[in-house]
Amino acid sequence: MREQAREHLFDLGLWLLLCVPVLLRSDPNDGGSWTEVAIGVALLGGCVAVSRRWPPVPVAVVVAVSLSSSPELFTPSYSLALIAFGYLAGRREEQTRAALWLFGAVAAAGLVLTTVTHSSLGQWFTLLLTLALAVVAPWLIGRYARQYDRLVRSGWELADRMEREQAAVADRERLRERSRIAGDMHDSLGHDLALIAVRAGALEVDPALGPAQQHAAGELRCAAADATARLRDIIGVLREDDAGAPTTPSGETVEELTARARASGLSVTLTAATPVPTLPGMSGLALHRVVQEGLTNAAKHAPGAAVTVTVTQDTADVRVRVSSGPGETTRPGRAPGDTAHPDHAPGTVPDDTARPDPAPDGSARVGLASGGTGLVGLGERVRLAGGSLAHRVTGDGGFVLEAVLPRNPPAPLPAAPTSARELDRARREVRKGLARAIWIPLALLVALGLLMAGVAVWTQARSYLEPEDYARLRIGQSLTEITENAEDWPDRPLDGPPAHAPAEPRGMDECRYYRSTMLAAIPVYRLCFVDGHLADKAEVP
Repeated sequence: MREQAREHLFDLGLWLLLCVPVLLRSDPNDGGSWTEVAIGVALLGGCVAVSRRWPPVPVAVVVAVSLSSSPELFTPSYSLALIAFGYLAGRREEQTRAALWLFGAVAAAGLVLTTVTHSSLGQWFTLLLTLALAVVAPWLIGRYARQYDRLVRSGWELADRMEREQAAVADRERLRERSRIAGDMHDSLGHDLALIAVRAGALEVDPALGPAQQHAAGELRCAAADATARLRDIIGVLREDDAGAPTTPSGETVEELTARARASGLSVTLTAATPVPTLPGMSGLALHRVVQEGLTNAAKHAPGAAVTVTVTQDTADVRVRVSSGPGETTRPGRAPGDTAHPDHAPGTVPDDTARPDPAPDGSARVGLASGGTGLVGLGERVRLAGGSLAHRVTGDGGFVLEAVLPRNPPAPLPAAPTSARELDRARREVRKGLARAIWIPLALLVALGLLMAGVAVWTQARSYLEPEDYARLRIGQSLTEITENAEDWPDRPLDGPPAHAPAEPRGMDECRYYRSTMLAAIPVYRLCFVDGHLADKAEVP
């Protein structure tokens, strides 16, 4: 409501301001009438009333009123209205097509009016100049002001949006960090629990132990499997819980990892020409995870198989290969020597119970539950580090896991936030509007100058009188006789005498001026007539 009141007050003040020139310049003291004043005041009131809804309409109305008063478009009564409505049209109109069509129509109407009234083209040039300075230039300034307001408004809207989204962004970052922590916990603890289960399974079938000790070892193996299942539940809670969690990653090296797996009962061989390199950032974590995942899968799905970890390097990459042979135990219903590898890739086995599968020889196969995300998560980690991951089943039933990691992973380029992109786009629009406000008037002035120069050359060519024809002219000849005897009489005379020309002789009905040369504007030939006959001829400097 308050906004509408301000708009009404602004419109009232604008109307009163635009009426002042009409009251001062269209009254009877300046050659007008009170009828013209009343019509002008009413028209301006209507233009102000519709200027918000149809911004180009007031411009068209004021231009029409001005043309009816002056073919050159410049009138003291309505010049201020032209400037004001031109600016408001640029400020309020969303599209520019209607305004551009209007400007073109005004220029065309001025040319038609000049032709119909048989006026000189200089009058049309004056109209174009008035249109450019009094209408087009304010319209461009209004366009720039509109773009600038849009930039300011966009800035405040983006600031408000960023403030409202700040809490959501913080929540997303916390959830992302929890997911990363959960993945690290699953990888490290799952690996440790797999090694515990391997050692417990070995003790469970050790003939040197008594039945009570073997039973205790079996319970320990079952407890490890249950701990793995509970680990998945804990990770699910961690992703939604607001409580903090440890975030310090393990600093364990590949040598320490393989030594710990070897101490747990796995047959692990580490092959590296030099100590395994320490890679920075995500590449180092990915290298550790590839070896850890390979050892965990071998412990889960090929117990008793020999595992070889090979690390090679060059100037750009580090290659790691974890290969395992077929397991020594089988699942029920399989032939001895078959392993779990042909059925499913490590890390993607379905959930199994934590009970051992009896083999034909009475031994047990260690089975641990798997979440089905081992190789998928590992591949994503390696990809984010800038490397590549591959895995395959060998011909003898073994399994190979290979990864290539860069020594210096490229730093990820942060994506520009949506708010920054929108603000940058708004700034570009404002700069474009400012550029248009500068170069369009300049281009119009240059085009107008070129057009005037072209018309001047054209007029000069049509107004050129040959010196030989001028010399043959005799006082007393009629205009008809003169044009018939001339070889090439000019199509039309000049629009008027040159500047500072001498006064015309007294008693002449008409004097015409023609160019005497094509290269200069002066001197010119002056021919004066009385009753259609040549009464005086002279060369005017």
